[in-house]
Amino acid sequence: MTETVTLDRIDLRLLALLQQHGRATNADIATQVNLSSSACLRRIQRLEASGVIRGYAAQVEPKAVGLGLQALVRVQLEKHGRAGIDHFTDSVQGWDEVVACYALTGDMDYLLQVVVQDLEHFSRFLLDRLLNAAGVADVNSSFVLRTVKQTGALPLGHLGQSDIPG
Repeated sequence: MTETVTLDRIDLRLLALLQQHGRATNADIATQVNLSSSACLRRIQRLEASGVIRGYAAQVEPKAVGLGLQALVRVQLEKHGRAGIDHFTDSVQGWDEVVACYALTGDMDYLLQVVVQDLEHFSRFLLDRLLNAAGVADVNSSFVLRTVKQTGALPLGHLGQSDIPG
């Protein structure tokens, strides 16, 4: 989805509820937004079809599954031509350790969020994959000591709806 979809107050409430309680039943959500179950389901299906809702996922605790090290890695490319950018972004798509990649303004071109088991695995990722990727000029890594806040929920309250839950 690349264009903005017009959302009303109920749509915003539905989105806020789903961001916070993705496993709530349709009946529970319908009650909270004062709709019938069928009307609520139709609205949610419209939000999914229009691309406003991209999907549903469980939030997994990294340490609980043996992924104890997170790093933020800033990457600078040698050249900024289309071929170099495409090659780098295609490479990133194949690296499971990279859970997020952002193109940036400023002195670095990309920010990668990397999640691995430990420092040894990070070292292997850095040396075997990232530094060997064609076109990478510079890499700067910072390790996450503690997560202060992390949410996948968007701040929908700025859209002027003071009664949006969350």
